[in-house]
Amino acid sequence: MAIKENYIIEKSNILVELKNTKMTLQELRFFCVYLSKINPRDISTRRVCFSLSDFQKIMGFGKFNIKQIKQATNNLLCKPVNISNDDGGYTGFTLFNLVRVFKDDFENWNLEIDVSDNALSLFFNLKGNYLSYQLWNVLNLNSVNQIRIYELLKRYEKLGIYEIKISDLREYLCISDKYSRLLDFKTFVLDNCQKALAENTDICYTYECGKRGSRGKWLSIIFRISKNDKQFDVPELDGFIDNNSASQSDCPSDERLQPSEQLRPYLSSQPYLSGDFEKDLSEADIKVLCNMLSCKVLRSSEREPNPLRKRLKLLYGRMIVNSTEPIRNPAKYLCSCIEHLDPDKLPSLPDDSFDVDMYEKICINNYEVNGFIDNNSASQSDFPSDERLQPSEQLTFDGFDNLISGVPLHRTDKL
Repeated sequence: MAIKENYIIEKSNILVELKNTKMTLQELRFFCVYLSKINPRDISTRRVCFSLSDFQKIMGFGKFNIKQIKQATNNLLCKPVNISNDDGGYTGFTLFNLVRVFKDDFENWNLEIDVSDNALSLFFNLKGNYLSYQLWNVLNLNSVNQIRIYELLKRYEKLGIYEIKISDLREYLCISDKYSRLLDFKTFVLDNCQKALAENTDICYTYECGKRGSRGKWLSIIFRISKNDKQFDVPELDGFIDNNSASQSDCPSDERLQPSEQLRPYLSSQPYLSGDFEKDLSEADIKVLCNMLSCKVLRSSEREPNPLRKRLKLLYGRMIVNSTEPIRNPAKYLCSCIEHLDPDKLPSLPDDSFDVDMYEKICINNYEVNGFIDNNSASQSDFPSDERLQPSEQLTFDGFDNLISGVPLHRTDKL
């Protein structure tokens, strides 16, 4: 099924400008496909039906797993929207209000989704206040930032220029607390999106500093937007869905394993966290974990063995700092943590003045103060009997400057 001209997204400006939606890449792609299947001039098309296999593939799932599907649809039903009122207040509601998973008359599984009544004005009868583009433009974009930058700039394609405050752009992208250094923001957001849009969409852009503050600080960015003359092979929707699906050949028939679960059998089973990076992780563990990290790192120069090992060591130290109870099987715990890292919000490595070994020692001391390490008496009886790991979402990979008492660690620092 080729993505023809009728696969058009007409998205209200309010939806385009929404902040803090916190959709994942898969959820945002699904939302785009949903928008392409409704007719904004016919409210009766509000309910869209997908084959369940297509929904699973769009969301990156494998074989049928009702628990996984239920979690994904619950997340879609919980996406809040807050619309500002003229009096300074706001009105809040969810985008979707119904999901139905069912078998049709031919015993095929389907998923039906319906928009919330309160959100109808954002989807139908838009009266000119909307953005229009072809679905294929966003299918090959690989991050939420890339899709949102595309939609933001597409609105101003005819004007050819758009200026926005950096603080507003950060809020729009939900990265207000990330990339505090301008170099990181340019590298991982502006340059990354610029390259992705030039290679995959019908627009391209350049950017420059707009207004400056004290000491030359960038306060705003001027985007110069133009039509992309590159010739594209318009993808097929079925082809995209199939290519986006996870490989099912290695998955058990009852459910799809998460990547960390697929790798877990290859990791060692150190029964407790000793606080020694080299003891807790074998070289084989480090290789597997670094390979996982390499999929999260956008900059190619940081996918080399040494930078990956350095980043893994920092994550190991962060794991110790965040521990509120003893950690069992540290290699497998780190595996789950890496799986949940967001590539868009992964900070750059510290510069060469940052001492990774010093950081690790401080982290271990902190862990010992909490009484979690006792090399003379530690045994498996001290740990929970349940082998399952604690939710790795609790571990975030924040910037490294203020991890220990707000003091950056450099080679000149002493314990």
